[in-house]
Amino acid sequence: MATPKTPYDAVLAAARDVTKLDCALDAEMLGTALLGSVYAVAEEDRATAIRDFVTGFLAATSRRRTAAATTIRNVFATLVPDAAGAATVKPGTQAPSWSPHLGKVRLTGSYAYGDVYGDQTSYLATFAYDDAEAGGPEHAVVALVDHNIGITKDVFVGGPAERILGQVRQMCADDELTWFRDEDPRRLRGEVARHLVITDELGNLPEEGSLATDRALVGARLALLPTPALAAVEEIPEMSADERTTLVRDFLNSPEAARFGLHEVPEADLASLHFCISLVLDHGASFPDADPMRWSPAVAGLFLLDWVHRRAVLDMDDAAMLPRVVRAWAAYATRRRALPAQAAAQTDTAIDDMIPEFVRLYTTGERRSPATAAVAQLMAEGIDPDDPDALDAWIEANRQRLGGDEPA
Repeated sequence: MATPKTPYDAVLAAARDVTKLDCALDAEMLGTALLGSVYAVAEEDRATAIRDFVTGFLAATSRRRTAAATTIRNVFATLVPDAAGAATVKPGTQAPSWSPHLGKVRLTGSYAYGDVYGDQTSYLATFAYDDAEAGGPEHAVVALVDHNIGITKDVFVGGPAERILGQVRQMCADDELTWFRDEDPRRLRGEVARHLVITDELGNLPEEGSLATDRALVGARLALLPTPALAAVEEIPEMSADERTTLVRDFLNSPEAARFGLHEVPEADLASLHFCISLVLDHGASFPDADPMRWSPAVAGLFLLDWVHRRAVLDMDDAAMLPRVVRAWAAYATRRRALPAQAAAQTDTAIDDMIPEFVRLYTTGERRSPATAAVAQLMAEGIDPDDPDALDAWIEANRQRLGGDEPA
């Protein structure tokens, strides 16, 4: 076989046996896998990259008359109907018998499941072709939304739908820390789509899973669902100063705060206590799906072993106080959300296990951002970062070390 001259030739070569497939679903799975390579290598706006590629492919192959060429053109037009030229693509005279059934599916069920902490939610929709023999079996579309990083982390299309749904139901029934429910298809589409927009802009995709290969087909299936209501995609409003004060007061009066001795700290430690609480709240507000009550082993790890070192300068009193505050807050948040006792115990154990590494990172400063490291250096040298005169004098004295011009 001759070496393909263009990416379009390479796709045609890879799709040379498309007419030999058994059903429309198999053809759509082949098409989405081929487009997955475009999605994976795009550096930005990956969804647009797929659309542009299909637009170019349809234009470049408009005169190809082989059965494989006309069939894969039809498959791509079905998967990416907003590509220029897609609406005018015809099946061709040699089209397989399943060609009229491409994309002709109906929703048969929509569900959601996830962990009780709220770290991740998976959305599952099942679809069936009107003609199962020519179209293919009922299949499931699954999308995993990660609320800690704010993306649709993985997508998957597979079947049989009944088997996948049964496995998910059983998994959730056997695990106290997971839940399962029927889901409004509008909400399913809205949540997966808005997080996919962020995924599509990532410089580096998550390494595992079938995100790239199944992305085009998932997008086509989502487009068949009812349009989400505007309220379903609105962001959570930021807490007001009064709401934040009320929440802190309630926390300090809670049994969890008392259990960790935070209700009666010495006056000398009050500043550290309130600073640490403010860090906990600031961290909660930094998530795309902000919620100060959403704490878990994963969230605690992100906070204690990464975020706080990059974003805050702790003195020794703060570093000593912070693990106590985090354990108390996590227990308080777990009770407020009425999570199982196992969830509270698991989170507390995880935090306790993280403390040695938190102390090590605090001591070494290896995860500090440049800005945080600079402030830490100021404080170590006795300079008040809030004193503009002292700060200017320090910068002038250290201009050469900071990379500025040498003194005149």
